Amino acid sequence: MIRIIYNWKVESKNLESFIKVWKKTTTEIHKTVKGARGSFMLQNAKEPTKIKTIARWDSLDDWKKFWHDNNHNQMQSMHDLGERTSVEQFKEIDDFTK
Repeated sequence: MIRIIYNWKVESKNLESFIKVWKKTTTEIHKTVKGARGSFMLQNAKEPTKIKTIARWDSLDDWKKFWHDNNHNQMQSMHDLGERTSVEQFKEIDDFTK
């Protein structure tokens, strides 16, 4: 398993729309793309316009294939509402969340 952390900057006026679009987008990717395990979103408590979306994938190869096959176009609506400032890849060592 891997986790991909996307950092976003979303203006306050776009935040509600961004959240709705993210929910729809991540649900669709999870349902239709091999290896996509879903995602969750975090909002910075001190700077609410800073958002992290953290996706879980079966493998780095599955995630790279998602981008290579242009499936990432599904994320265009998110880019219309916010600025993705970085993407980081992490190998999942363990997960004790329920």
